[in-house]
Amino acid sequence: MQGQEILPAIATHLLDSARTNGGKAPSERDLAEHFSVSRGQVREALAILEAMQVIERRAKSGIYVNTDNTGIEAMAFLARAGLPLENRQIYEAVEVRKIHEIKAAELAAARADDENFDRLRDILVRSEERIAQGEGIDGLDQEFHLEIVRATQNTLFLNICTAFYELGGNRLKVYFRDPDRNRKSHEEHKQIFEALVNRDAALASALMVSHLRGAMSYWSELLQPAELSD
Repeated sequence: MQGQEILPAIATHLLDSARTNGGKAPSERDLAEHFSVSRGQVREALAILEAMQVIERRAKSGIYVNTDNTGIEAMAFLARAGLPLENRQIYEAVEVRKIHEIKAAELAAARADDENFDRLRDILVRSEERIAQGEGIDGLDQEFHLEIVRATQNTLFLNICTAFYELGGNRLKVYFRDPDRNRKSHEEHKQIFEALVNRDAALASALMVSHLRGAMSYWSELLQPAELSD
């Protein structure tokens, strides 16, 4: 097994094993035997997963998987590896992403430069073309929103929001299967863009709130835990 394949493979195996073993994962030796790799390779992979808080080592007890206490970086890693996340994790990530993007619109109105505006214009043009061809704009929607975050000129902010999008990439494709939803989203993107160009932070933020409200309503129906919807 190649080095780049070991980490997601071990993560998948750990999660599967933990679900049927009270959260406890196999030992280093068992993992090395299962994947036919050295214990050093296993130890290195586990160290990365521990740093991301996917697992924890308990003295004299073994390795345990933290399914309920996973940080955004770890959740993004699991999503990239194709591993399923809990509905609560996804819903909470969507909720926090909304908070970040509203603030991003406000900051971008003051900080966006000509390159940001050029990229946003290009995204809107390509969105028009995709819609005219009857195709979804899921990838372009992500580009548009992340370009607004990039326009804040805050790299850490961009890294955080990129991680949020990695959690829901496949779900965006489902969301944008509806042609009406594509057109509505595109029109709202154009309004947000105009507010940014006019340096109207209050309007850009308000338009982003309205824009994300529809998406939040959609995801709430699909993902919101029952105990939160009572």
